[in-house]
Amino acid sequence: MAPLQQHDSFAAALTLLGRAPVRLGPHLMLSRRFAGGLRVNLLSRVDLGDVVLPDLLKEHRAPVIVSPEWAAPGLARNGAVPVMTPATLAELPLTDAATMRAAMHPKWRNRLKQAETLPLRLSVQKMKPDPGHWLLLAEAAQRRANRYSGWPPVLTLAFADANPGAARLFTAHRGTEAIAAMLFLRHGDAATYHIGHTTDPGRAASAHSWLLWQAMLWHAQRGCTLLDLGLIDTARNPGLARFKLGSGALPRRLGGTWAWWPRLGRLLAPLARLDRKAFAEDSAPASSLS
Repeated sequence: MAPLQQHDSFAAALTLLGRAPVRLGPHLMLSRRFAGGLRVNLLSRVDLGDVVLPDLLKEHRAPVIVSPEWAAPGLARNGAVPVMTPATLAELPLTDAATMRAAMHPKWRNRLKQAETLPLRLSVQKMKPDPGHWLLLAEAAQRRANRYSGWPPVLTLAFADANPGAARLFTAHRGTEAIAAMLFLRHGDAATYHIGHTTDPGRAASAHSWLLWQAMLWHAQRGCTLLDLGLIDTARNPGLARFKLGSGALPRRLGGTWAWWPRLGRLLAPLARLDRKAFAEDSAPASSLS
């Protein structure tokens, strides 16, 4: 089950923008040239398994940033240097309604029950490749206000255009007003939560809990077995982490971020030992959902 960044649907979106990724067997690699002519490659959410970097990148001599899907101690032996400790992902298994509901944290489930008593109406639509779409505008405003980054809107639009029906917009309405929305991107047997927005009435109604539950049911009924809810950070954004994990999602530690320059070979390998402890910590985040 390939993550979004390694799936053909993602490659199709980039290709539509004229930025087709490099294919290294089953792996997708992005490449970017910076001022001065320096080219840097990116292997994101890549499942390396027993792959040896020098063999994988034997025809590519530019520096590479590698973010493995799982712990990859072999990277240090190849001469890669850790530059960022592993992040934690929230993954939500999709099964039957009873099992999914039982996996929720009690407080999360209670908020859902309260939302279900309200006169909310659901709409599920294919995301239109419209640069003026209200959700994209709301997301851009949120990014400016909270100073965070994400996909450029043009990439979201390209994904919807290149993969008809794979970008699904779930919207909660109360009367004629849209009070919350969540956009999911389908890739194979999984789907990734992409962006969302809620209003003050939406927060009061716990509309995002209700929408996520509707999305869980909708995707499960259509053969999807996993929702990728994205990264969690219990230190910087504990509220969002509680929301994701409270839905029944499970935390999973990724493999960190590594830098490797083929021309240097194993010269930097000793530096990897300096950060070995941080990359070997237990995968469970220190968080509480109480």
